[in-house]
Amino acid sequence: MTKKGFNWLPLTGTVVIATVLWFVTFYLSWSTFWIKITFSAATLACLAIWLQPGILKGLRFDMKTILVGLLSAAALYFIFWIGRLVSTTIFSFAGNQIGSIYGKGEGTPMWVIALLLFFITGPGEELFWRGYLQKNLMKRFGGFQGWLVTTIIYAGVHIWSFNFMLIGAAAVAGAFWGGQYWRFGRLAPVIVSHAVWSTVIFAVAPLS
Repeated sequence: MTKKGFNWLPLTGTVVIATVLWFVTFYLSWSTFWIKITFSAATLACLAIWLQPGILKGLRFDMKTILVGLLSAAALYFIFWIGRLVSTTIFSFAGNQIGSIYGKGEGTPMWVIALLLFFITGPGEELFWRGYLQKNLMKRFGGFQGWLVTTIIYAGVHIWSFNFMLIGAAAVAGAFWGGQYWRFGRLAPVIVSHAVWSTVIFAVAPLS
């Protein structure tokens, strides 16, 4: 399904901005990684809210939403646990690349990382990547193609890390949350899932 008169300018512009922000976050060495990724996610969230003012109106964090979010976060954590086991068995470089991901946070207290991930980075990323970008791409191309294009872009901006394992992880996580959003059409459970999963995997129970 496609729609005529689709305005590509804001969508393309935000993808360019996201690419630049991820370049600054992952490639440039100045400042602290967790501050940069938090700023990047918050910036994209603000753009999503500005370009799509009604994005926050449908968010409801009731018990069912929280439960679904927690269960999906647990499922994704298990997927990554299996993925780490398999990848480190197959690829000799996997362990070092996974370790370098966690190494980006050196010098930042774990409780600070946890707060930033839970309250800003996780929710901010979902507001943009799924709530704005994927929603509009699904309107333009249909569910499957919108999900696929968003997943590719989400994984693609992580290329600035030059880390095969990180790019692959972004593809898996993006496909997972994008699929969840596509299937149920609700952003709130995906926000809970991303916020909880990222906090646990980076600050509570890392898979390093």
